[in-house]
Amino acid sequence: MATPSEGAGTSSLRVQVEQLLDLYGDGVAPIVQSGDPVLRSVAGQYEGQLEDEVLAALVELMRRTMYAAPGVGLAAPQIGLPVQLAVIEDSAAVSEEIAESRERYPQEFLVIVNPTYTPSSLRTADFPEGCLSVTGYHAVVRRHADVTLRYTDLGGTSRLAEFSGWPARIVQHETDHLNGILYVDKAEPGTLTEIVDTPPVSSQ
Repeated sequence: MATPSEGAGTSSLRVQVEQLLDLYGDGVAPIVQSGDPVLRSVAGQYEGQLEDEVLAALVELMRRTMYAAPGVGLAAPQIGLPVQLAVIEDSAAVSEEIAESRERYPQEFLVIVNPTYTPSSLRTADFPEGCLSVTGYHAVVRRHADVTLRYTDLGGTSRLAEFSGWPARIVQHETDHLNGILYVDKAEPGTLTEIVDTPPVSSQ
């Protein structure tokens, strides 16, 4: 992205990222769990604080961590970094019945920086949702079925994209993470359920 700006915030983020890369650069990072303050804080804007090669390495670490979990999205605060950065991808390896009922279709790998979303229709959808930072549980969450996402790509270009169905749910879930919001905050009353065997197909 842009040439890194200088300042205390830049130095702090750079040190945190370099420490993560030193420890887990070729592997996967540990995922922060509910109760850690980083998950309840509004992440800072990404404004070019990292060198391009460091940012690229961080994105790859997040990608590997998301795959290994496994999940369909991962926000930087989930690996302890208070910055507005997230990755998403969903192969939608589910039955045709589930794909149709939940509008769950493949979402290619995407990096979103400083994202915000707004509903683009009146449609909503209620489905079970999970989170890599709230392991062992899922709950029904009502989400906008169609959203417009404003974000910056890795090249520093502002983007506008439309998402519907399950991909819309994913970008809302990850953007919420960057604003200190967990899915349990939006769960329908009485629907939080412990996962006994396998995770729901909706796990983030």
